Amino acid sequence: MSTPQAAPSGAAPASAPVSKVVLAYSGGLDTSIILHWLRETHGATVVTFTADIGQNDEIEPARAKALAMGVAPEHVFIEDLREEFARDFVFPMFRANALYEGEYLLGTSIARPLIAKRLVEIAAMTGADAISHGATGKGNDQVRFELGAYALKPDIRVIAPWRQWDLGSRESLMAYAADHGIDIERKRGAESPFSMDANMLHISYEGGPLEDPWYEPPAEMWLWSVSPQAAPNEPTYVDLVFAGGDIVAVDGRPMSPGQVLTALNELGAANGVGRIDIVENRYVGMKSRGAYETPGGTIMLRAHRAIESLTLDREVAHLKDELMPRYAELIYNGYWWSPERRMLQTAIDYSQTSVNGEVRVRLYKGNVDIAGRRSDDSLFDYKTVTFEDDEGAYDQADATGFIALHALRLRNLARKQTERGA
Repeated sequence: MSTPQAAPSGAAPASAPVSKVVLAYSGGLDTSIILHWLRETHGATVVTFTADIGQNDEIEPARAKALAMGVAPEHVFIEDLREEFARDFVFPMFRANALYEGEYLLGTSIARPLIAKRLVEIAAMTGADAISHGATGKGNDQVRFELGAYALKPDIRVIAPWRQWDLGSRESLMAYAADHGIDIERKRGAESPFSMDANMLHISYEGGPLEDPWYEPPAEMWLWSVSPQAAPNEPTYVDLVFAGGDIVAVDGRPMSPGQVLTALNELGAANGVGRIDIVENRYVGMKSRGAYETPGGTIMLRAHRAIESLTLDREVAHLKDELMPRYAELIYNGYWWSPERRMLQTAIDYSQTSVNGEVRVRLYKGNVDIAGRRSDDSLFDYKTVTFEDDEGAYDQADATGFIALHALRLRNLARKQTERGA
């Protein structure tokens, strides 16, 4: 095994003994081996934490697997975090209309600060002096988990096995499991060649044949949504009620954030909504190709921008659009718990006080179109924009002076350029 890396300033030294560690645990190959490796390498008691954030996998088998590997029952934590995830992470992010590099709806990124938060909290509850995760040394998740943990508990010790051990491939992991008697359940049927991550906001697909950017994802890769070609031949209309920038009702039914996201996922997936295939820039410095399904989030973003177009002041809306790329980058890079993200969130949430009303969306073969929007807080003034008689609401002659003032610098510049022969 390689020598453990130094801990960040303020954290416990990497060479300090570890008596108890909280592991983000799925019950799969990687984290089962990490569980054993933590005991073998550090002699530590392992506490497992498994979060249900809507990944649609069976969660309880992780409990059985942890118990079978000798984890004490009181050290096995399995928690349903779906509502907290939607309410405290997904919905605030969508108030900002966040898109990373203009396309990615941040489905994986936004789940990591919640998991980091619970790892730190469970460590405090159980008296653990370290946390551990299964993120590799090439990806963004290691950064997100650890920045979140250090922001919430500066002196926490983080153990990242993928940056320390000499197991560098699936074959070496399988060999380690065989050598140490770790039972790895093999899935029936053909195994997916893609690396997948899922929660109630999205499913991501990376690795395998997707590492060739020219490779077109096969139809069978997509697990959540129907293809746009196979979607219904008639559009589906959905009415969404907004209050304070959040969707609070779908088709007249009041819903919690988790219920809203679940309902929109079902509607979007049935209509082929939310598939993208992109090459993105990872924070660690490399380009990565990924495919994503985000049906409910795609509807939420489109509808939210529609109600904002009606209710936000022009300069507020434009300023939000200027801030959004920075906000999205903070989430992508793992800075959810940073003071700058919190500051931006305060400004974003303040802007949403008037974002109330109703949006009607039309879902059709992968598209989300706006069929209508209305609000008691609307800033749309029919009298000023109408092509008919505006009854004196707008004096068109006022535009002469407006144009003259804004043209002044352009005219002066043009005269100078003419004088210089430019």
